[in-house]
Amino acid sequence: MFPTTIALLLFLAPLAYSPGPGNMVFAAMGARFGLRATLPANAGYHVATWIVTFCLGLGFSVLLTSAPVLFDILRWVGAAYVAWLAWTFLRAGLTGGGPDSDVIGVVDGVLLLILNPKAYVIIALMFSQFLTAFPLPELAAVLWIASAFTLNNLLAFLLWTMVGDGLLARFRRPAHARLLNGGFAVILGLVAVWMFVAGRAAL
Repeated sequence: MFPTTIALLLFLAPLAYSPGPGNMVFAAMGARFGLRATLPANAGYHVATWIVTFCLGLGFSVLLTSAPVLFDILRWVGAAYVAWLAWTFLRAGLTGGGPDSDVIGVVDGVLLLILNPKAYVIIALMFSQFLTAFPLPELAAVLWIASAFTLNNLLAFLLWTMVGDGLLARFRRPAHARLLNGGFAVILGLVAVWMFVAGRAAL
């Protein structure tokens, strides 16, 4: 089972640690609020990750593939939500809002996961490759894969949030903070566009 787990983590590494939408959002949050303030959102995101992954592993992916309109809804709403986050950064950049304003919480983390259609595609692909590879009963294999996926993803998000937090330490002056917020507003705006375009291409 250990070699298969290593293979699973190697499969997930480029997906989890590359600068994708989720990582960029949390890097931006770390840069604006600091690592500690983003922990509730990170917890919400990854509790939702485990639950969604577990449900997909039990066959929920069949519902999603048989009702592609769900992906369209998630794509539109998810892109709109990230665009709204970009607007909050831009507004903070214009008004000089500090790290303590508009702090995101557990619910925001849950929404970021639920409204990301690419997450469902990756999870379904992961189970298609690894569910039968583990020498375990199906339920135990689903639990193991969901837990490994969630913990690996959590580590990646924490690393990216720490990168953002490091930027916060270097941009303490208000003028610098406004510049940083404006830059991340642009990045998150591009992420919203990417979620829409890439999500459509995946369908």
